[in-house]
Amino acid sequence: MSPSPPMLSLSEVACIRGGRPLFSGLNLNIPPGQVLRVQGDNGAGKTSLLRLVCGLLAPSQGEVRWRGQPLSKQPGWSCELVYLGHAAALKDDLSPLENLRSACLLAGQPSTEAHALAALGQAGLRGHEHTPVRRLSQGQRRRSALARLLLSAAPLWVLDEPFNTLDRHAAAWLESVLLDHLNGGGLLVLTSHQDGLLARAPSQQVLAL
Repeated sequence: MSPSPPMLSLSEVACIRGGRPLFSGLNLNIPPGQVLRVQGDNGAGKTSLLRLVCGLLAPSQGEVRWRGQPLSKQPGWSCELVYLGHAAALKDDLSPLENLRSACLLAGQPSTEAHALAALGQAGLRGHEHTPVRRLSQGQRRRSALARLLLSAAPLWVLDEPFNTLDRHAAAWLESVLLDHLNGGGLLVLTSHQDGLLARAPSQQVLAL
């Protein structure tokens, strides 16, 4: 019996943006329970790589595969992942509760109000669930977006600088959420400028662009 393919793999992947090569010949295998930390200077292509992994950007060369199949042949791919970009991507006139339930609905995983409220409470937003997002601090806005992780059953999480603007306590909370995901067999791809994070992850590889 042939071995199962890695959950996520990149084969000879290259990316060119605005006529400028960012990276090429990229080969990666990411099995369940592993975190891939993408590092590099600004403009090196970190966010572009995350978008390639999510299928939001097509590689200039090569192929991204999930469960051994190209992303182009995976019509239900969006239900297999959660992507949180560098910006919180929240609607300022909506509350954290409304933003969270809308995000879950768009992802095809609607949540009940009770579950959404519980997630926001765990994210440290108790008492702010109905406050318009425009009145929240940057750290609270970030936690509003990250609460989405607590309601996701998706195996792949792709996060762009998720620890930005978080204080020490919020960062520790997020780290525990990510470790739980990895220990449960999930995959994590993230960018971060902060060293020493996820040191207790079951498996980790670092990609420097």
